[in-house]
Amino acid sequence: MDAKTTPRVSLAAARGLIVDAMTTSGLSAGDAAKVAGLMLEADLTGADAHGVFRLPQYVLRLKLGGLNPRPNITVTRTAPATALVDGDNGMGHLVVSRAMETAIDIAKENGVGWVGMRMSNHAGAAGVYAALPLKSDMIGMYAAVANANHMPLAGGSEPLLGTNPLAIAIPAGQEPPLVLDIATSIVSYGTIKNHRLQSIPLQDDWMVDPKTGEAVIDAKKSAEALLLPMAGYKGAGLALMIGMLAGVLNGALFGRECVDFNADPEKVNNTGQFVLALDPARFRPLDKFKAEVDRHSRELRASKALPGQSVRLPGDERAKRRADRLANGLALAPELLKELDKLAVELKIKPLAER
Repeated sequence: MDAKTTPRVSLAAARGLIVDAMTTSGLSAGDAAKVAGLMLEADLTGADAHGVFRLPQYVLRLKLGGLNPRPNITVTRTAPATALVDGDNGMGHLVVSRAMETAIDIAKENGVGWVGMRMSNHAGAAGVYAALPLKSDMIGMYAAVANANHMPLAGGSEPLLGTNPLAIAIPAGQEPPLVLDIATSIVSYGTIKNHRLQSIPLQDDWMVDPKTGEAVIDAKKSAEALLLPMAGYKGAGLALMIGMLAGVLNGALFGRECVDFNADPEKVNNTGQFVLALDPARFRPLDKFKAEVDRHSRELRASKALPGQSVRLPGDERAKRRADRLANGLALAPELLKELDKLAVELKIKPLAER
């Protein structure tokens, strides 16, 4: 989607659209700006199904009462190294960023901070939040109960698991930080939605018909299909464990209790998430740790590749996309641009082309 022929949208224009849409939908100016920054970070780093792509859905949920535009987010310190955040059904971006800020502060005191969340919501790309501690030279982790169940247990045919994402970020010195951002399904459901919007066929190992077990290729039929877990039973097991740690542990929803925020935009999700911040300087001198991350990154990247392929590390493509998009703007699909123009008309705000 970043081909030279694809028109680019300036970051300032995209930011302005998000801020205006959020404030028109009830958020304060400060909260709208924070949400916009986190959404655009997803677009900058290549998580194209989790940035401005989600704006119409967020606006709809705010309009119907599924989201609280003015939440009273509370933080309870439960032990020296742990805390629990109640998001008061606010925008997930606000809740998770507040939780990670808390985790970083705790880690500065204790070396590690684990913060759970309840009454939160969809927050976009997992890697955005795992990467927040990098600015403090810390390791970050984020995991969540996804906002809809699209995946079965190993051998199952019922959608009882979400695509429950996991992201880990490790600081480096001269090399790009290592940032792993994965769904526990083969692909995220946001990717499926993006394919559906653009009428792009699905790959044959992404989704199956729950009645027949046959592959579903037509993206328009994805709503009735099951997403397959990554690596079979391993992905399903990891999604289950994340659900327990991010959902059940925090008093958030999991399993059959989960609300599908795609089908029921007016309902409260009570999304569960957790973040972790870890200070590597508590284990070895920071400069030596980062130098070792650099050394290993270079050695691994220079290892032999399969014919026709190149060796990639988690975070390499992310860094390249961010540099390109900061310089040249975002490459948004024509179908998405139409959706955003339609939203601007509905909200009576300036469309992207006029910004």
